[in-house]
Amino acid sequence: MALTQRLQIRQSQALVMTPQLMQAIKLLQLSNLDLAAYVEAELERNPLLERAADDEAAPAQPNGGLSAGTATDGHDTWNGGESEPSRESNQQRTEAQLDDASLEDGEPIRPRTSDPPAGYSEWSGVGSGGSSDGEYNLEAFVSAEDTLIDRLQEQLALAIVDPVRRMIGQYLIDLVDEAGYLAGDIATIAEKLGTSATEVEAVLRILQGFEPSGVCARDLAECLAIQLREHDRYDPAMQAMIARLDLLARRDFAALKKICGVGDEDLADMIAEIRRLNPKPGLAYGAAVVQPIVPDVFVRPGPDGGWIVELNSDTLPKVLVNQSYYSEVSATARRDTDKSYLAECLQGATWLVRALDQRARTILKVANEIVRQQDAFFAHGVEHLRPLNLKTVAEAINMHESTVSRVTANKYMATSRGIFELKYFFTSAIAAAHGGEAHSAEAVRHRIKQLIDTEAAADVLSDDTIVEKLREAGVDIARRTVAKYREAMRIPSSVQRRREKQAVAGP
Repeated sequence: MALTQRLQIRQSQALVMTPQLMQAIKLLQLSNLDLAAYVEAELERNPLLERAADDEAAPAQPNGGLSAGTATDGHDTWNGGESEPSRESNQQRTEAQLDDASLEDGEPIRPRTSDPPAGYSEWSGVGSGGSSDGEYNLEAFVSAEDTLIDRLQEQLALAIVDPVRRMIGQYLIDLVDEAGYLAGDIATIAEKLGTSATEVEAVLRILQGFEPSGVCARDLAECLAIQLREHDRYDPAMQAMIARLDLLARRDFAALKKICGVGDEDLADMIAEIRRLNPKPGLAYGAAVVQPIVPDVFVRPGPDGGWIVELNSDTLPKVLVNQSYYSEVSATARRDTDKSYLAECLQGATWLVRALDQRARTILKVANEIVRQQDAFFAHGVEHLRPLNLKTVAEAINMHESTVSRVTANKYMATSRGIFELKYFFTSAIAAAHGGEAHSAEAVRHRIKQLIDTEAAADVLSDDTIVEKLREAGVDIARRTVAKYREAMRIPSSVQRRREKQAVAGP
């Protein structure tokens, strides 16, 4: 076969992931906290981007510039009802201003009603919440809470004078987690510090005498033993019980009585003593700040019996593109590098505004379809949750399945029944026992929990009994599936539940 060279013309199609498209996809899957951090970084990097004031809004621009804030005060009903007479005209005007660079064609939300500051042509933002007023807050400096590490370091400075031992103690304190436990092996620590394990053990015993009681323990048994010693309750019987906490967890009181050599009354007193101890002493001090969940979407009943879906204005950043500053600086730029930099900043700012607007549109569009698909859940509760997958929603709103997956990641919906992650509404299907409509896996888990919560102490339900009751209710489910769901909800087996119920009145 001869090898020759020749010219050929071929036509093909390919999807090119431009940096702008990659940025828009990245923003789509960010949570509201990550999005705020990303926008803050862009505000520091790009001189043409500025944060909008709380009382500023932006309508369609008279100069024909892009207006990317249409999705910010948006709300819509799941049945597609129009909220304002001028909605269609605003949609046409907005679509005319957007070019082909958007990720998906989104439906309009609500037009803006006031003008932006002079010299600003683009913005994205919502409502009245968002940026701080910049006031000096003295309480931020005087109300700091002491942490466990701070408390241990204060006691270390008073308890140990020798600099070598103090260095060892500081190293051990740095290994203490927020619950108060020491995370590390003594031999490994001694090797790293170049000292003996005996010396490290001696320092550790000093630290274990610090407040709160039980701190710097290496496991639960040691933590409880430290507290019992301080209360002078660590006798041989209690020591035997601490060594077999696994039997106590299983409520195996017969084995505990035999190991500890005590009767029913003494065993009851010992168990009551252990219950009064603190298994996580470090939590008594300030721990990591728990960030509350901020919903991205609100769902509330509508006046016509439907559901109104609204974006949370506080989770959508407000940014402005300063066209006046760009015009002023570009007019004085002489070098090509300066002009190129300004053009790059303007392009990046414009794309960020468009991506933020398209992100809000897409979230609202997906949320509307979820509410439409799960209407029975919002009306009647979790037992009426329907099986739903990403493909069903994607086909209904003419989007790609991967786009819906990104939208539902790290996004939350506030409803009258609580705050749920958008992925909560996507559950697998479990077949019906008599060929009816399939049941949602989440609804079946809820039904299993209900059955277990209402069981009597004298009639604890086994997994086989739960399967029979579910099949009577029309759910075709296997016993291993019931066991899997029960373990996922951290519900013990029927044997352990029977022991727990019997232990309520004492061993």
